[in-house]
Amino acid sequence: MKSHLMNKKTMAQSCRVSATAFDKWGVTPVERKGREAFYDVASVIDNRVNNAINQLTNDKGEIDDDELLRVRIRLMTAQAEAQELKNERERGEVIDTKFCIYAISKLASQISSIMDSLPLTMQRRFPDIRPYMLDELKREIAKACNACARLDENLPQILADYLMETTGNAPEKLLENKGE
Repeated sequence: MKSHLMNKKTMAQSCRVSATAFDKWGVTPVERKGREAFYDVASVIDNRVNNAINQLTNDKGEIDDDELLRVRIRLMTAQAEAQELKNERERGEVIDTKFCIYAISKLASQISSIMDSLPLTMQRRFPDIRPYMLDELKREIAKACNACARLDENLPQILADYLMETTGNAPEKLLENKGE
């Protein structure tokens, strides 16, 4: 069973929390080697279940009806919001971010392809165009094509910046991509 043990950092990553947050949970290590502590999934699950139960019970160990009601209201609100979002998606009023990135990347690829052929088109239409003008046009088009090629990589960062400016909050997933 020792093969199923994880150190604190790995266990925290698998729970999608920081090592500091994992420490605050107070999970008891299953095994120690030197200063390193090892945990198994069962002890983490037990800790989280006990924590959830403690949040719902009062000092006497009975279920706190007020707290239970608050949890139910929060759950029902989340379910209603999820259903509204699903309905809006089905009506075509909202679309997934991944689809937007895919569609805009395809469009950027098409734009890049058109722009790549622009110097040759200009040279054919205007045979008197001077070579230095054509070279400058090629240089600027290369910059635009490079920007188009990197668009799919930059969109998550652009979205994170937009959300931070408009709502003051951006999903952790987008902020992680921003740092890479």
